[in-house]
Amino acid sequence: MTAPLLIEIGVEELPPTAMLDLADQFASGIVAELEKNGFQQADYQRFATPRRLAVLIDDVADAAPGYTETVQGPGVDVAFDANDQPTGAANGFARSLGVTLDKLVIEETSRGRRLTGQREIPGRSLNEHIGDVLTQTITALNIPKRMRWGMNTDSFVRPVHWLTVIHGSTCMPASLFGIASDHQTRGHRFHHPGPIPLDDATHYESSLRHTGYVLADPEKRAAIINEQVAHTAAECDARSISDDTLLAEINALVEYPTALTGRFDTQFLELPREVLIATMEHHQRYLPLEDSAGSLTNSFITIANVDSAQPELVASGNERVIRPRLDDALFFWNQDRTRGLASLVPKLAGVQFETKLGNLADKQQRVARIAAYIAPLFELSTGDTERAAELAKADLLTEMVDEFPDLQGVMGEYYALNDGETADIARAIRTQYAPVGGTGAIPDTALGRNLALADRLDTLAGIFAVDKRPSGDKDPYALRRAALSVVRILIESGSQLDLNAALGYAVSIQPLEAPSGTVDALRMFHVERLRSYFLEQGTAPQDIDAVLAVSSHDPMDISNRLQAVSHFRTLPDAARVYEAHKRIRNILKKQGDTDNAPTTSHYQQAAEKQLGEMLDHRALNKDALIDYSDTLQSLTHFAAPLAAFFDEVRVIVDDANLRNNRLALLGALDREFCRVADISRLAS
Repeated sequence: MTAPLLIEIGVEELPPTAMLDLADQFASGIVAELEKNGFQQADYQRFATPRRLAVLIDDVADAAPGYTETVQGPGVDVAFDANDQPTGAANGFARSLGVTLDKLVIEETSRGRRLTGQREIPGRSLNEHIGDVLTQTITALNIPKRMRWGMNTDSFVRPVHWLTVIHGSTCMPASLFGIASDHQTRGHRFHHPGPIPLDDATHYESSLRHTGYVLADPEKRAAIINEQVAHTAAECDARSISDDTLLAEINALVEYPTALTGRFDTQFLELPREVLIATMEHHQRYLPLEDSAGSLTNSFITIANVDSAQPELVASGNERVIRPRLDDALFFWNQDRTRGLASLVPKLAGVQFETKLGNLADKQQRVARIAAYIAPLFELSTGDTERAAELAKADLLTEMVDEFPDLQGVMGEYYALNDGETADIARAIRTQYAPVGGTGAIPDTALGRNLALADRLDTLAGIFAVDKRPSGDKDPYALRRAALSVVRILIESGSQLDLNAALGYAVSIQPLEAPSGTVDALRMFHVERLRSYFLEQGTAPQDIDAVLAVSSHDPMDISNRLQAVSHFRTLPDAARVYEAHKRIRNILKKQGDTDNAPTTSHYQQAAEKQLGEMLDHRALNKDALIDYSDTLQSLTHFAAPLAAFFDEVRVIVDDANLRNNRLALLGALDREFCRVADISRLAS
């Protein structure tokens, strides 16, 4: 017989950022354990609220069928004596299987010839097995931070208060953390704190919603929140600007959402937009509203976890909570503008960057030097680059950034403009931390890109110089992200930079002597990020290998070469050329590569003469082949001559002069085929 199976664990409030992941793990874990143990099942639905994890599985069998297991016994030399009579080992093996000796057979196994027999494994009822399923699932959950409570020696993400296990209409016996299962769930903490009996597993979701004031399905709950937010914002003639991350967090904090509108004094609208949003979102999880012109209003939406008979009192309470937060922010704003950024620069000397690399003032001076070094790349004056670098970190010492660390750079722009700095310098201070993450936008000005690059090059060079480079999954200085940002800024802005030289300069100005090989290690570190970047863009791995074999110092140049290689591979004769190049490479590898130029007078056969003439012609017209795509496309003209050469000409001949000249010809072809990329690496 099959019936729906409901399993629910009731807990104290779950960490909001972990709720959905835990729900997914829990549901899939239960399903996997049942399947592993032979229980037939159908589709399932997982549920999650701040106070529960649950799964409802359609049509779970009440018993797993029995099966026959083949068991290997002792080897024949142990199972039988010299007279081929069964020994005690053979008899014991038969008894262990519950069969007679004549039911055993001798089979050839990976361990030699052995006695084997069949063991009948009886079916097991779900009633007997459900406890093990639960225990195995809970044990396997990936919970970053577990906790213990009461006298329990086991741990979980939060203390467990109830356990519900129902198969059809039957409560199944199970236990977790000393709590026995029953046929009841629990409703909303305020609206229905008592138990809710369940006469059938399928009534779980509807009973919670209609009796318990709980929307158990997180997707349905999210849809209701979105609908309420849109409706409430429209009533305020505004729109919500909060992102999906905040809405997901709010969804993980409520069981019965109710959208309410709150307001604050209009005097606070003089605060920067980002400060208002941070105050509402980060501190209170309120949803800011903006008008049709894109300006913030003095209204916000809060999602209450209660359906109050007096919603205005709930809204008023939220308004009282946010007032002191905004008062503090306004005080910080006025205080910071009074002091100005320049007055904070000397205090950077009191902030440690890294023990061996000095303080933030020391770092700022190095960043200014690197920014001046790469300034020609962006056609910038050293005056602007040095001023931007000087002020870049000053906002870290402001009251506002101390309260809202995520606003570093953002507040620097506001304060720089307030102090009379140019818009370009102010913008560079704001965007110095861009790109944020792997997909964020790069700085949108040349000065911003210059500052962002200089800051990251200094950090990378310094941390590598003190030998604290990333290891395994440990990267405390976020160097992988920094190197990826360097790569992205250069490529996505179309800026060509000899990265090897820039890294060498950054290492040379560090306050200590770097270990030998530091610059090479940094270059390879960036090459790894380059490879990852292009793979994520969908570039073929062999294209990347082909280009990196000949160019690894300039990310933008590498990008240009990759585009050319990608196009080249689509040409009709391209495969014939790079397959021939691979053959050339194999011959040279065996015979020894040569830098000698082939001698025209030593050509004997038409095929080798034709190849030599084509090379001579390319040498005379090399200035016309400066475009990577054109250079590679022109290689397709070698397809037929190469085929003829390998059909008609034997390279390894007894005549040393002839052999060496043909090897020199192949060497010259190899060098020509590697001008843009090592196209032999495109071959399978």
